[in-house]
Amino acid sequence: MEQRTASATDRRPGAAGPGSTHAEPRDDTAVRPQEDRRPPDDTDARRRIPRTDRLLRDPRLSAAVDRLGAGVVKAAVRAAQDRAREGDIPPEQVPEVAVALLPGTASGLRPVINATGVLLHTNLGRAPLSATARQAVQEAAGPTDVELDLTTGVRARRGRSALAALHARVPSAGAAHVVNNGAAALVLAATALAAGREIVVSRGEMVEIGDGFRLPDLLVSTGARLREVGTTNRTTAADYAAVLGPDTGFVLKVHPSNFRITGFTRSAETAELTGLGVPVVVDIGSGLLDPHPALPGEPDADTELRAGAALVTASGDKLLGGPQCGLLLGEEDLVRALVRHPLARALRVDKLTLAALEATLTGPPTPTALALTADPAGLRARADRLAGTLAADGIDVRAVASAATVGGGGAPGVTLPSAALSLPEPYAAALRTGPVPVVGRLEGGRCLLDLRAVPEQDDARLADAVLSARPREESRT
Repeated sequence: MEQRTASATDRRPGAAGPGSTHAEPRDDTAVRPQEDRRPPDDTDARRRIPRTDRLLRDPRLSAAVDRLGAGVVKAAVRAAQDRAREGDIPPEQVPEVAVALLPGTASGLRPVINATGVLLHTNLGRAPLSATARQAVQEAAGPTDVELDLTTGVRARRGRSALAALHARVPSAGAAHVVNNGAAALVLAATALAAGREIVVSRGEMVEIGDGFRLPDLLVSTGARLREVGTTNRTTAADYAAVLGPDTGFVLKVHPSNFRITGFTRSAETAELTGLGVPVVVDIGSGLLDPHPALPGEPDADTELRAGAALVTASGDKLLGGPQCGLLLGEEDLVRALVRHPLARALRVDKLTLAALEATLTGPPTPTALALTADPAGLRARADRLAGTLAADGIDVRAVASAATVGGGGAPGVTLPSAALSLPEPYAAALRTGPVPVVGRLEGGRCLLDLRAVPEQDDARLADAVLSARPREESRT
C-alpha cells in the first residue's frame, strides 16, 4: 500500500484531510491583526514632514551630494527635520532650511566674521589670507613643480620661489628657510646649534607662548640646557658675558609678546650682544619684517639683522598676514646648517603653505595690513551707516567708539582706535551660532561688533547676520 507524506498544507490548522471535498474557513484574525482603517490625524504637523528620500531628490540637495558627500547632506536634512519635529519651523520649510544648513565645504571648519576687535585672534586662525593668497592655494592644490625644475626635468630645491620672495623682502638676511610654525623655527635652531650645550637667556624673557606652552620647556625638550641671567626686570650685556664659555651654543633674545614690564627695567639690545663671540638668535615672534609706523615699539627682522643678529625667527601668520609657518632669516652658513639638519625634514611645510606665503610676500596688502592702517573716521562712518540701516528694521543698535588690539602676541599694550555696533548682550550667542557665525565681544553688558578687522565688503553679510539673530520677541515688536 502506497504511503503518502503529509505536506505543510496538510498539517496546518483547518486544512482539509484526504478525500475531503471542502476546507473549513480560516480565521485570519488569529494570525494577522485587523487593519487599522482609521483616517490619518491631519492635525499633527509632524505627519507632514517630508521623508528623507523625497528630500534628497530635491535638485539643490542632490547636487550638494556630489559637492559635499551624502553624509554631510543627510546630516543637514536630519537637522531640518528635527527642527520641524520640535515645532521651530513648519514642515513646509524643511527643504529650504536643509539647503540653508549645508556647509560651504565638506570641512568642519566654518568661516567666521571676526568682529572681536582683535586683529590676529588665535582662536579664529590668526591672520586671514588675502584673496591673492587664497587663489594661489587653490592653484597649488593639484600637481605642482614644488620640487621639480621643469626646464631640466630634475629635482629642484623645495619651495625655491617662496624662499626667494622671502629673501627679497628681507635683503639684510644672508638666507631664509621656512618651517611649519614659529615654535618649530626656534626648536630647529636650538636643536641644531645647542643640543647638549647651553642657551643663555634673560630671566625676563622666559615667557609662556600660549595654551600652557612655556619657552623653557620647549627649549629643554631639544636637549639644550638653559642658563638664565639677570633678573625679571633688569638684565645687562655684562650678565650675558659673565656666563659665556665653551658650552655656550648661543645667546637667545625673546620678544615678550603679550605682556610688558614697565618701571625700573633694563634689557640688553641685540647690538650690545653681538661682540660676545657667540651667535645671537632673536625670536621676534610676531613676524614683522621691517618697521611699521603704527607699531613703533615692535621688533622687526630687518632691524635685528642689521644690529648683528645671526638668526631671526618669527611666525608667518601674525603681522606678516600669511599662512601658519615659521620663518628663519640669518647668516647664510647658519641657515644652511639648519636646512641640512635631520629635524628640518620633520618640520617642513607643504606646497599649500609655500604658495600662500609667496603670494602674501609678493601680492597686494594683506587684510591684516589693511586693518592696521584703517582710518578711524572711516570705521565710524561704516558703523553709523550699519546702525542706521539696522535701527530702521527695529534692531536695538547704536554705533559706538571702540578700541581694537593687534593680538597674536604682537604689539602688547598698543590699542587702535576703532568703531563698533553695540547690541543687547543676548545677540552674542545668537550671532556665534547663526548661519554666518559672527564673533564679537561683551563689554559693559552689551555685545560689541568691532569693525576694524571686518573688511568693508563684509558689511552686508554682517547686517544680515544681525537681522537673523534678532530674538523672537524683538521680531514681534
